[in-house]
Amino acid sequence: MDETAPTTSEETLSMRRPGGEDLSTYQEIASLNLGGLGAAEITCYDDSTKRLFAVNNGSINKIDVIDFSNPSALRVIHSISLGAYGGSANSVDVYDGKLAVAIEASDKQANGKVVILNTSNYEEIKVIAVGALPDMITYTPDGKYILTANEGEPNDTYTNDPEGTVSIIKTANYTVETINFAAFETQLTELEAKGLRVFGPGKNFLKDIEPEYITVSEDSKTAWITLQENNAIAELNINQGIFTKIIPLGFKHYGEAGNEADISDRDGRIAFSLHSGVYGMYQPDAISFVEHDGVPYLFTANEGDAREYRGFSEMARVNNSAIRLDAATFPNAATLKTDAVWGRLNVTKTLGDIDNDGDYDKLYSLGARSFSVWNAVTGSLEYDSKSELDRRAQEIGIYDDGRSDDKGVEPEAITIGRVGSKKIAIIGLERADAFAIYDITSPLSPVFIKMFKTGDAPEGVLFIPANKSPIRQSLIVVSSENDGFVKVYKANLL
Repeated sequence: MDETAPTTSEETLSMRRPGGEDLSTYQEIASLNLGGLGAAEITCYDDSTKRLFAVNNGSINKIDVIDFSNPSALRVIHSISLGAYGGSANSVDVYDGKLAVAIEASDKQANGKVVILNTSNYEEIKVIAVGALPDMITYTPDGKYILTANEGEPNDTYTNDPEGTVSIIKTANYTVETINFAAFETQLTELEAKGLRVFGPGKNFLKDIEPEYITVSEDSKTAWITLQENNAIAELNINQGIFTKIIPLGFKHYGEAGNEADISDRDGRIAFSLHSGVYGMYQPDAISFVEHDGVPYLFTANEGDAREYRGFSEMARVNNSAIRLDAATFPNAATLKTDAVWGRLNVTKTLGDIDNDGDYDKLYSLGARSFSVWNAVTGSLEYDSKSELDRRAQEIGIYDDGRSDDKGVEPEAITIGRVGSKKIAIIGLERADAFAIYDITSPLSPVFIKMFKTGDAPEGVLFIPANKSPIRQSLIVVSSENDGFVKVYKANLL
């Protein structure tokens, strides 16, 4: 027999030229339960060992190692205990056989850690102190740096609120620099006028900034960090270790055509309509980078998030007595405050009293129920999916009307991939239990392809390109925090 000839269909597939996949046909080929609630949050893939590394904060804090050499037959081959390092792991990333894990302290307001582990033998390489509550971690594309977004959330009584920071780790020697946003404190008034939110007991600029997620340019020189609760994006010069600007994102008006929303969970139906005077704060969670014709663009999943603590809570429903509607702006206020209209909608108490007379002239809800494309140079909004994600979920029967009063399908994750000659955006929808695929080959004109069901509350969406895939075909890996499932999706070949 010719020893160079393929002997199995898997070998034949592995020899195919990457590409030539039908983007509308992704289907689940494997599913692995890691243990229920909190057991599958974020996953990364190491192509050198063909292993997935999944954050598992279910019964104990650990990283589950999954054999991915055959993506249709997942199995846990090892678990890395994280108990000795502090509290929960929040994020993982991998580069050149080195796994980086972001771990919060047992006291969440204390400084966290980054732990570097060998992906082959799981041995510890280095432990580095970073800022409080490192929520997301990423290697730069060239592997020279590790970045963490240190959210710095307050404690429940709001008596201890650490600064929000970003840590920059040089992988050559694992030195670290943790930087805050002090350079912009004098610009607060100007930034707030453009939509930046700085709020909370004491209104402390450095403590109220809360970094969430990071994306990095292809040349590894610039990073952009979502400041979710602040409704903004920060730009970071990685080599110099300085923030170069903060981009406030403004607000989305649900009274404008195309932005129709269903904002009641008690109206007995799913009905997308316009609501003049009701706005969304974009408040992105995940962010991804695309360069097109020399222009950098940022793709954001506009989830929305509130500060809700025992010591301070910003939210109230419109039917709450604390939300008194301006009679001139809302002459039918009594009707609007009924549960079947606006009464159930959750809005922030920190915005909307434009003339400072004690009532609300505008209402601001969490998130934007969409994904957006921003020009990273100018900060301008170039594209928004408007109401399409909610509508597409309704079309296939997975829109959860019980979340209408909150954030709709709740776009949380977004990642960019290339399949053949096409670029795609994959958007994870936490409350629809699904992900959507868009063709973004022309990034200012995304085209919806299809929406696919996942496990319960997808938290992490990972794209594995064909050239790194064990089967030489692109794969999508979704980890869901509510049911603990990791699922793998593969498209049909053309």
